[in-house]
Amino acid sequence: MEEAEFHQRAGDALQSLYNRLAEAADNFDFDVEMNEGALRVDFEDPPDRFVVSPNAPVRQIWVSAHVQSFKLGWDAAREAFVLPATDQTLDELMAAAVRKHIPEFAF
Repeated sequence: MEEAEFHQRAGDALQSLYNRLAEAADNFDFDVEMNEGALRVDFEDPPDRFVVSPNAPVRQIWVSAHVQSFKLGWDAAREAFVLPATDQTLDELMAAAVRKHIPEFAF
């Protein structure tokens, strides 16, 4: 994938995720912010932060959550960024990560 295509796909994926999380944040106890192409989710109790950011040189989206790093690549068949180890899409991975703080979370 060319860099321009990666930036477009990653930007679309992060914006979509941000929109879904921002809407859900109204009903659950966390904050979400998009800044300079990276998405951040903050929890107050217990304190925690997730960061989702594109990594153009390797054409991946990197997620830092629960003291772990996840590297998702583009899956053309699914038209989504996917974590190879679990086959989770970015949205599925983030929903599972948030549910560790808020078990009833869904978006």
